[in-house]
Amino acid sequence: MKFSSDEIASVLQAEIEQFESKVDVSEVGTVLEVGDGIARVYGLAGVMAGEMVEFPNGAIGLAFNLEETSVGVIILGDYLTIEEGDEVKSLGTLLSVPAGDAVIGRVLDPLGIPLDGKGPVQTAVTRPVEIIATGVAERKPVSEPLQTGIKAVDAMTPIGRGQRELIIGDRKTGKTAIAIDAILNQKGTGVKCFYVAIGQKDSAVAAVVEVLRREGAMEYTTVIAAGASAPAPLQYIAPYAGTAMAEHFMFNGGHALVVYDDLSKQATAYRQMSLLMRRPPGREAYPGDVFYCHSRLLERSAKLSDELGGGSITSLPIIETLEGEVSAYIPTNVISITDGQIYLQPDLFFSGIRPAMNAGISVSRVGGAAQTKAMKKVSGGLRLDLAAFRALEAFAQLGTDLDPATQSQLDRGYRMVELLKQPQYQPMKMTDQVLSLYAGTQGYLDDVPVKQVQQWEQDFLHFVHSKYNSLVDDLNTKQELTGEIVEQIVAAIKDFKTGYKPE
Repeated sequence: MKFSSDEIASVLQAEIEQFESKVDVSEVGTVLEVGDGIARVYGLAGVMAGEMVEFPNGAIGLAFNLEETSVGVIILGDYLTIEEGDEVKSLGTLLSVPAGDAVIGRVLDPLGIPLDGKGPVQTAVTRPVEIIATGVAERKPVSEPLQTGIKAVDAMTPIGRGQRELIIGDRKTGKTAIAIDAILNQKGTGVKCFYVAIGQKDSAVAAVVEVLRREGAMEYTTVIAAGASAPAPLQYIAPYAGTAMAEHFMFNGGHALVVYDDLSKQATAYRQMSLLMRRPPGREAYPGDVFYCHSRLLERSAKLSDELGGGSITSLPIIETLEGEVSAYIPTNVISITDGQIYLQPDLFFSGIRPAMNAGISVSRVGGAAQTKAMKKVSGGLRLDLAAFRALEAFAQLGTDLDPATQSQLDRGYRMVELLKQPQYQPMKMTDQVLSLYAGTQGYLDDVPVKQVQQWEQDFLHFVHSKYNSLVDDLNTKQELTGEIVEQIVAAIKDFKTGYKPE
């Protein structure tokens, strides 16, 4: 068999032309010890804090502790198959998550990996999990309301776009219910919602997803889940990942609402990692920088200036207290970072007052700036009146004789408490809230028996929507209680009361 020298030469020439000199340079280290979601690695001398590293099993780690002779790495994934002596490669990049419209309607883990069985997230947009929060000059004050659809919240502790309002209370007092109602009420407003579940039971997260799906809220909501069985590093980065996804909308002029449920479990996960890394413990065994852990997260919620598009992230962090201990370490930390808190009281909850909001301790530091003019007018003195009513109620239990003025104040208080009760997953439109609160605060309910107040409210709103449609439209467009609108409301109430017979 003869070889043609020209043929061999042309093949060699083609191979030489196509040859590219590629040298894969990466810094590698060796696992010294591994366990409980963390690894100690020797040899990654040039690795930076927060940089990603890769293990042979494909798991990603984050450089967490930079020590003299080794690097402490938190493992975001399966650490059980990693062994001593395994090679660790630094990737030279920061942790990023998928963002954009593709994540809406999905259930993801904190790394953006789908948990809902609907295939991978198809998007070219990614955002770093940790960024420095926007500065003072790039923000503007909160001025636009974010309605939650809950009468008690929208009237007494209003929330504005770009605000951080803490929901705090013991376990099983309805904290998640308030956050879910706020998400349901964003239907049709263009606000994208992100529900971050940290350390929750998987069954509880599944129940929340089912409610959101049933009510049609998954069309604009993303659920980021790091369940109770997820490793501590995943629970720690979950809120940052959720915020990164929300930031895509904020920086593109959109609005987002993020619910962190809850940050006490994130602090516990952070404490676990820090103690395993042998960082010195401080108060309640939390590391000294646990405040920074929450402040750098919540400071990313903002209302951007008009030059940057005027987008916003509103956040509702949830904190669980033990036995109402609001002055514990983590609750006081988060209270000092946020712009107000909604405090839920167990005894109110168990006595049937739901949402179980304590009007005295709950506050919004943005106040009337986050309310429409109509709502501001009807709810002006409501919080003080309710707080005064609670004090009077305690006094009246002593069995002393009360003068008529005090008695009438008590009677009005009982009716207002009844009026502010609201069933779960039934957020109310702003106009309906204004109509029912106006009737209550102006004394039109004083002759209605306390037990029939809620039925009266339902029938009244139904009556207004069927007979006084122009009033509802006026209130919707003007969002202000002008003299003309007040006259129409009074006329509607009187018209309704003349023919009303409670069932």
